[in-house]
Amino acid sequence: MIPQRSIRVRTCRVLRPVAGADRYATMNGGSELAVRCAAGIDATTLASLRYAFRSALAETVETEAEFHERCVPWMRSHLTGDTQWRAWILERGGEAIGNIWMQLIEKLPNPLEEPEFHAYITNLFVRPEHRGVGGGSRLLNAAIAECDACDVDTVILWPTPRSRTLYQRHGFATPDALMSRVLGTSPPLSR
Repeated sequence: MIPQRSIRVRTCRVLRPVAGADRYATMNGGSELAVRCAAGIDATTLASLRYAFRSALAETVETEAEFHERCVPWMRSHLTGDTQWRAWILERGGEAIGNIWMQLIEKLPNPLEEPEFHAYITNLFVRPEHRGVGGGSRLLNAAIAECDACDVDTVILWPTPRSRTLYQRHGFATPDALMSRVLGTSPPLSR
């Protein structure tokens, strides 16, 4: 009999603020940083953080209100119930100042001794006025801890030029084994 492999769904961990042990916790105004698991009720806050992140990169094609109308229901549904998405919120003094998202990607069943999930990390964002005090690392650590808890094989992400060094400090590297194709910009398939 072959044992069934499974993961723990919605195991999102809450990281409590630790004032004495975290060298960043009392910097920049003395307020503690805290990372908590997001839920569907946080969808409006998360949509605001997403808009702040992406609108700083290029000119938007919709207003923030239009974006919220489309994004909030998506986020709420993907953080409610039994889904493969998780998100964490970084707070300082009860104010949401950052977030990170992670999606578990189920692999095909494998007859080898190998984890059967990958994870996709996206939307790591800390508001600019709160950067440089360890919040990004705390968010990334929460997502990596969840990957460990779910027995993830490989974590993938697309860094911005600014975030690349953060990911490298946490063990991420550019692999030789991964290939990608950006649709719409690649040449036609050859025969």
